[in-house]
Amino acid sequence: MESNKRKHKLETPILLAAKNGIAEIVERIIEVCPIAINDVNSDNKNIVLLAVENRQPKVYELLKRRNILKESMFRQLDKEENSALHLAAKLGDKQPWRIPGAALQMQWENKWYEYVRDSMPHTFFPRYNKEGKTPSDLFTETHRNLVEDGSKWLTNTSQSCSVVAALIATVAFTTATTVPGGFESNGTPALENKPGFDLFAVSSLVALCFSITALVMFLAILTSRYQERDFGRNLPRKLLLGLTSLFVSIAAMLISFCGGHFFVLKEELKLAAVPVYAVTCLPVTFFAMAQLPLYIDLLRATVSKVPQRSHKVDP
Repeated sequence: MESNKRKHKLETPILLAAKNGIAEIVERIIEVCPIAINDVNSDNKNIVLLAVENRQPKVYELLKRRNILKESMFRQLDKEENSALHLAAKLGDKQPWRIPGAALQMQWENKWYEYVRDSMPHTFFPRYNKEGKTPSDLFTETHRNLVEDGSKWLTNTSQSCSVVAALIATVAFTTATTVPGGFESNGTPALENKPGFDLFAVSSLVALCFSITALVMFLAILTSRYQERDFGRNLPRKLLLGLTSLFVSIAAMLISFCGGHFFVLKEELKLAAVPVYAVTCLPVTFFAMAQLPLYIDLLRATVSKVPQRSHKVDP
């Protein structure tokens, strides 16, 4: 009886390596013993199903590169009659992706599902498992809580950033329509030939344009339907564009302020004002540095075609 239980729990080395994402061992075993690709565990899962279920991109890419992902491998079903696409759509108890935040987790879940789906043979079509569910049904059902958490995070972030963008747009509009020094009798600006005038004019216009762009992007996120597929490309791109525009508008507004204020000072005070301008920029610099990790994660998740498995998460 004990030997039967022990046998039931045993998994071959290639199955364990595929489950834990050790691509080097999987590749070596395939070279030494090619027939090992047909091994299955007690749940009737082969290396393809285990790599997909445990979100192991390195193993999956290895199998694709060596042309092991043949149609017969994809048609393997586990005890619950789940295909590889079912397992790619099903969210487990753990979140293996190396990225923080429910919204970005959801983005990489979308990328993983689409990556597995696009790598399948053209003759493969979604089928029902034992519970009568398609991969699309499983994706919607198992990601419901993650979608809800991601929606809340996006809503809070967009609301906070839209307030800042609206404030900058208001200030930028005022400065863009105000000419320092007034006009001459012939209608030309009095400070037209001054070195800082062009800097003031251009930076105020840039601040206005980018702040309005950021405001539109954040409002587009707030009015989104927050469907599962929206987290794949639509919402992250809007958030990335909104944050980029917000950072540019803040920097342009500060440059516009420094350029306009430069004309107010007397000649002997202009050099003394430079450190004051630098101190004025410090809060914005701290804000940008605080948001930089989020921005980098968002940029990486948007640009990457295949999500990366985190080694910090236990398999």
